[in-house]
Order: sequence, then C-alpha cells, then structure tokens
Amino acid sequence: MKNSLNKVIGTFSLVLLISTATFAQQGNSDEKPKGPPTFKQLLKEFDANEDGKISQKEVKGPLAEDFKKIDTDEDGFISEKELKNAPKPERRERPRN
Repeated sequence: MKNSLNKVIGTFSLVLLISTATFAQQGNSDEKPKGPPTFKQLLKEFDANEDGKISQKEVKGPLAEDFKKIDTDEDGFISEKELKNAPKPERRERPRN
C-alpha cells in the first residue's frame, strides 16, 4: 500500500512539474513580438513636450548615443523617415555561462 502511494505521489509530482514547465515556456500570448520600437512608441516614451517630434534633449539610452547617426538632416530631431532608415545597431555578444 505504501509503495503504491509513493508511485501515485511521484507520478503526480512529475505531471505537475512538466505542466508547470510547459506553461512557463509558453509565456503570455498577448505579448507583442520583440523588435525595434515604432516611431509612435518612441513618441509616447520620449516626446516630453508633446510636440510630435523627438529631440536630442528628450531621448535617453541607446537612442541618445546614436542620435547623430539617425538624425541625417541634422535638424536636431528624429523624423519617422530617419528612424525607418536608421542603421541597425550592432549586436552585442551574449555573456557565456
């Protein structure tokens, strides 16, 4: 009796472990695929004065570092066209474990 109870508990534990791992890998199906942000997303995030433009003073992070590369007409703003034609960022090496 004790042996069969251990088998039931072991089987249940294994099924629970597998189902948990499966659901964890699936993630949230409502998530948008990762990729470069759209101009609209950048406006929402960086356009502090809500003038419909992205200025060098408003941006942060990697966009600020590459601002001059993207602002090809050198007017101090990034347009939707400039963003679309922006050079792709270099891929960073992933740390090895």
